[in-house]
Amino acid sequence: MEKKLSELFKSADWKNEKHVPAIVAPAAANAGEAVEVEVSVGKEIPHPNTVEHHIAWIALYFVAEGGQLPVELARAEFGAHGPDVFAQPTLKARVALPKSGTLYAMSYCNLHGLWESSAAIAVK
Repeated sequence: MEKKLSELFKSADWKNEKHVPAIVAPAAANAGEAVEVEVSVGKEIPHPNTVEHHIAWIALYFVAEGGQLPVELARAEFGAHGPDVFAQPTLKARVALPKSGTLYAMSYCNLHGLWESSAAIAVK
């Protein structure tokens, strides 16, 4: 039986698993006020970034409370993997949100597949 794409995503605590995208964002923000969101892979446990084993991309989405559709806020692709230059998988974005909701981050490791995490953000 074929799996749905959503069944292929893995998640864990980013403090214990090097593939999970770590979201650093304020817990609260004012409506329409830009805040900085950072998503990185390997925040606590470094992820290898070699030609053979690397993070290819990170994407950041937002779903407003009561909403059904994710809005893509930012995406970063990492193409520099060796021999002497290696990308550090980090995405930074300034976003202004209209209401409270959830930030979702996804990342893709060329060897270990799709990973996800989420963080709530309250908007006043």
